[in-house]
Formats: sequence, C-alpha cells, structure tokens
Amino acid sequence: MKYMTRGSDPGPVVVGIDGSRQARRAALWAADEAVRRGVSLHLVHATDTDGREAFLSESDVVRISAGGRELLDDTAAVVAERRRGLPVTTELSHSAPAVSLHAAVPGDGVLVVGHRGLGGFNALLLGSVGLKVAAGADTAVIVVRGDADAAAETNTVLVAVRDEHDLICARHAARTAAARKSTLRILHVWNVLQSVGNAATMLDGMDEMAQGRMGSVTAVADLIRDEFPELTVHVDAESSMSVAAVLIEASHHADLLVMGGRRSPGYIGATLGHVTHTLVHHAHCPVELVPRLGLRHGSVS
Repeated sequence: MKYMTRGSDPGPVVVGIDGSRQARRAALWAADEAVRRGVSLHLVHATDTDGREAFLSESDVVRISAGGRELLDDTAAVVAERRRGLPVTTELSHSAPAVSLHAAVPGDGVLVVGHRGLGGFNALLLGSVGLKVAAGADTAVIVVRGDADAAAETNTVLVAVRDEHDLICARHAARTAAARKSTLRILHVWNVLQSVGNAATMLDGMDEMAQGRMGSVTAVADLIRDEFPELTVHVDAESSMSVAAVLIEASHHADLLVMGGRRSPGYIGATLGHVTHTLVHHAHCPVELVPRLGLRHGSVS
C-alpha cells in the first residue's frame, strides 16, 4: 500500500465555486485552511459548456465564460481582502464540475466543496456534484459542513479509525492536526450488531473481540505518536448500534472530521460507504475524506 511521506510538499487547497452562498462560504473556509496549512489557494469554476455545446450558441458560450471569469475575479478579491498575502490563483474550466475539480488538484493537494444548502431539510444535504466529487476523488476532499462561521474552534481534529487499514487516513489527519497546531482525537466506534452473528456469539466472544479491535487502534495511535512526537494524540472507543450517530455527535466537538472516503476495491463504480455518506450529509463540522487506496500523487512504496 502507498502513502504520502511526511516530508512530501503539501499541494494547494483547491475549491470549487458556482456563485451560490454555500460555495462562497466554502471558498472563505478554504482560504482560512490554506493559511493554516501554509499553502496557496486555487479557485475553480466549471461552466460545463463543452458538454452542452450542441444546445448553446457561440454567444451563449462567450456570455457564460465571461460570467465565470467575473465570478472568479470577485471571489478572489473577497479572499484577498480577508486573507492578505495568501497566494490565490483562478481557473475557468469548460468541462463538467466534478471532472474539472478532480483534474485541478496537483500534488498532495486537497479539494474543498460546499454542501447543497437550498433551505429547509435540503440545506442539510450534499448536492449531486459534491457527491460525485467525494465519491470519485483519488485525492483528499473536504465537504464544508456545519455552521463554520459561527462555531467556536475546538482546536481538535477528529479521525475515525476502524483498524490498522485506516493508518493512511490517521497519518493524513495527523499531518493536518500538526499544521493546525491542534490535538488529534482518534475515535473507534464498534458496531456490535454488525460484528457478531448472534447473541450467543456476542456473549462468548465480546471481550476477545473488543481487545482485538482496540489492539489494532492502539497500534495505529502508537505509530502516529512515533511519527509526530510533538502532536497530542487521544484515543477513544465507543460501542453503539449506529457508528454514524456516534460520529455525528462527536463532530459537535471537532473543527474537522477526517475519515476514509471512497470504498476499497470490490464495489462497482465510485461509491461512498453508508457511514461516510451519512456524515457528509449530517456532520456538524467540515468532513475530510481520504481515499482508502491512498493518495494520488507523490507517494512512495
């Protein structure tokens, strides 16, 4: 399995904008995140005119492109006013949004998208573009959720760890926490009903299974402490009938929730797991999804 080395140069924070209030908030959050990580910010707007050229006149394409450039310039100006000195670049793409955003992330970068937010219940949900971006990415993706503007900082990065296979995700969270000068909280949630077949097995093997699971999580935490000796690392475990419910509650007390994103091989197409899907719709803080296959660029064996 491949992973980014700790010494790899971090790539930019890339954020997609579409003129919506949620995308604007995501851009401002991304600007703050770029400052925290000490990297540049790259703004991307996708017109999707290439995919609609059969239905658009040449003047339509010119008008749409001009509107996109104006949106990029206006957003860059707002960011520059908020974060003076932050390097900001812009990109106007004529491809579809998800394709454009995936292609725009170089190196060990991170991609930021806003949630849907159309009012009422739908305001809680991530839109179709955001889902395509999150499910299809082979780089880290952050969905800006929660009332990030009003929330008080907890100075905590929360990472969900199931077992040793989530070491890549935990290592990524540790780098993020170190850049933010935050505490890292490793949280393992054991779904008892999913882990055992029947009540008898549960009673006979509960202690052994719990010890085995915690042994794996503790091993991950020990590796993180060795690699990041300056980082404060806490390890917690909870059992519940709903992993998602525990993580949603825990997200109240974190500035960022990091977890495995796209499912591992064996599933048809790019998909998100049930728990991940629930978190990107309902978490109370931004959610960073790290592909379980590792990150795309700059990795070593």
